[in-house]
Amino acid sequence: MKRFPAFDPPEYVSFRPDAEVVRAFTARLHADPGRAKLIAALDRAALLRLYSGMVRFRLHDICLKRWVKQGVISKAWLGTGEEAVVTGNMHALRHGDQVAPMIRNAGACHEAGMPVADMLRAYLATADQITRGRDVHTGYPDGGVLPPISMVASMAPVMAGAAYAFKLRKEERVALTWIGDGATRTGEFHEAANFAAVQHLPLILVLQDNRVALGTEYRLHTTAPLIALAQAYGCAGLECDGNHVLDVFAATAQARALCTAGQGPVLLVAHTFRMGGHATHDEAEGRALFPAETFAHWGKRDPIGVFEAWFESREGAARRPAHRKTLEDAEAAVQAEIDAAEREALASRAASVPAPGRETADLYAPASGGR
Repeated sequence: MKRFPAFDPPEYVSFRPDAEVVRAFTARLHADPGRAKLIAALDRAALLRLYSGMVRFRLHDICLKRWVKQGVISKAWLGTGEEAVVTGNMHALRHGDQVAPMIRNAGACHEAGMPVADMLRAYLATADQITRGRDVHTGYPDGGVLPPISMVASMAPVMAGAAYAFKLRKEERVALTWIGDGATRTGEFHEAANFAAVQHLPLILVLQDNRVALGTEYRLHTTAPLIALAQAYGCAGLECDGNHVLDVFAATAQARALCTAGQGPVLLVAHTFRMGGHATHDEAEGRALFPAETFAHWGKRDPIGVFEAWFESREGAARRPAHRKTLEDAEAAVQAEIDAAEREALASRAASVPAPGRETADLYAPASGGR
C-alpha cells in the first residue's frame, strides 16, 4: 500500500518484502493442521476483506496522526504495527458475539460495521455520536462493540459478565476483549480470568504481547511468558503470530470453537510489536526504549506489507500483476471510504457542537442522599 513519510514509521516507508520473512509467513500457513484447514477454507473475497480491514485500520490511524500534526486534535492512540491482531480476531467471530476494544483496538469498530466517520467524530467530541462528545472511547452496540472503560483491563470483568450471561442463557455466543501485556498485571484482569476459568465461560482474552507497557519494557514488569498464565488459571491457552492476519484469524476461530464447546475461557497470546509510542505525544520516547535493530526487525514484518507480498506471489509469477491490481483496487476503495469519512466528521465538528449543560445527560447516578 502507499506509504506516508510524514506519518508512517520510517521502517514502513522504506519497506521492501524480505524473502526470508515471506517464506516464514507462508510456512506458518501449514504449521498447525487445524489452522491450515481454516485458512484453506478462506476464499478470495474473504482474503480481500482481511486485507481491506488492515488497510482501513492503518488509514484511520494515519488520518488521526495527520489531525494531530495539523492541530485538529491534541493526540491520538494508534495501533500501527498491530493491525493484524484486531482484524484477524474480528473476522473469526460470528454475529451475536460481543467485543470490548481498548482505544488502540479501534479497528474492531469499523470491522463490526461502525462507520469510520462515527469513529472520527468521537475524537472530535461532536454531539452526533454515541458518547455525545464526552469520551473518545467509542463503540458500536448495534454491531456488538461495547464502548470501553478507559482504564486498562477494566473491560475484562465486564466481558466476563457478558460471557456469564451467554452461558446462563445457553446461547452460542462468545465475548472477547483485548489486554496489553502490562495490563495482565492488574487486579481486574486477575479477577476476570479467575472467575471465567472457574465458571468455564465463553470468553476470549486476547493478550497483545507488544513488548511494552506504556513506557516499561516487558522484561522489566514480567519474567514469565504470557502463555504461562493459561496454566496458572487452569484454562486453555493459544499463541499466534500477531503480525500474521491469517494465523490470528485461525487461532481466534479455534478459540471460539473451544468456548462454544464449553471449554472456555481461552487466553490467546498474539505476539506483535508497537511501532510508535503509547500515543502520538510520546513517539520519540517510545522509539527510544528499543534499539534501532528492534524496529528494523519488526519493520520487515509489517503485517500489511508481508500479506501483500504473500498474496501477490500466489499462483506463480504469471499471476502477480493481476493480484497486485486486485490489492491496489481494494486499497483505493478503502482510501475513498476514509476520505469521505474525514470530510463527514469535520463537517460535524462545525455543525454538531455539544450543547452547554448536557454533560450529565443520559447518565445514571444514585438518588439524592445516596439512597
